[in-house]
Amino acid sequence: MCGGAGAVRIASAMADETTRDRLAASLRRGDLATWPYDHAYAARAADPRALLAEARSVVCLAFPYSAPAPGHDDALRGRVSRYAWSRDYHRRIGEMLAGIARRIDELFGRSVTALACDTKPLAERAFAARSGLGWIGKHTNLIAPGLGSFVFLGEIVTSLQLPIDPPLRTHCGTCRRCIDLCPTGALRGDYTIDATRCIADLTQRTDAIPRELRARMGTWVWGCDLCQEVCPPTGRAPQAGDPSNAPLDAEAAAPSLRALLRLRSGEFKRRYAKTAMGWRGAAVLRRNAAVALGNTMDPSAVPDLAAALECDPHPMVRGHVAWALGRIGSPSALAALAARAEREGDPGVLGEIRLALEPFAPASRLDA
Repeated sequence: MCGGAGAVRIASAMADETTRDRLAASLRRGDLATWPYDHAYAARAADPRALLAEARSVVCLAFPYSAPAPGHDDALRGRVSRYAWSRDYHRRIGEMLAGIARRIDELFGRSVTALACDTKPLAERAFAARSGLGWIGKHTNLIAPGLGSFVFLGEIVTSLQLPIDPPLRTHCGTCRRCIDLCPTGALRGDYTIDATRCIADLTQRTDAIPRELRARMGTWVWGCDLCQEVCPPTGRAPQAGDPSNAPLDAEAAAPSLRALLRLRSGEFKRRYAKTAMGWRGAAVLRRNAAVALGNTMDPSAVPDLAAALECDPHPMVRGHVAWALGRIGSPSALAALAARAEREGDPGVLGEIRLALEPFAPASRLDA
């Protein structure tokens, strides 16, 4: 295979109006509100000529990355999506693509390539499906035959006219395991997703996670693999043997939620800068750890949450900590909330504290 890829196929670089219209419809519905996409982005993503003016072909590559999750017996550990627990795939795949592109350019004596790997406006899954690399499943991920959906995608857009591969038909049939399992109802069943409800997106947003979705997030602190874990073609695919896809260490795949709740910028950079988790910042991971601790319902987490409610410098984190204490609802959790309510100066955090206490106390006490 090519540069470590598990499969390679070629698509035409002709602009894909179907993809453009699909992205535009998602924008109108608000499905992608988590991300700064607009209609101009949708138009660029559907046309490889936005990357290379003379584009004629798109070489689509799939790099399998599935690896077994390490076991542990600590209930107060979080879950991390498989794509994010190893060295940042954007860099790894980008380096492989760059090496292949250099060889192509050298062969033709001029620059005939441009690259994409989830870092530029290109509808990667759509062009991968057009090339026959796989088909789009009901979980909206590409499913590559023999590899499943745990695959990184990369593209080499080229001005060369290459032989085009035919697309595959969809093989999902009546299966709806991914739809039925999704805790937040993000998957609609028509091969579209409301990303604003997707746990993977919720863990990456930089503002408050909607209260009605927090209890459905389980202990995921970055990403979510649930819909892929129950996908039959993915389950039948072999685990990738490439050691570069293994977790950097046990903490990378199943971090201590207590430690994550105390994470500060310096430690964040040291531990996560080399992974795909390294771009959002420490406060986002602390917020996610707070939600995960609340979802453990474990009273032993209360001292750590109470300390964060008092000491965390970020109001967003303190607000989610307040929610977590209310979800646990033990006497010590409620006492920590009541004590902080006397001193909290941020209106948003105070509102979260009051909502957390509301089921346990008369309204008159909350307004006192």
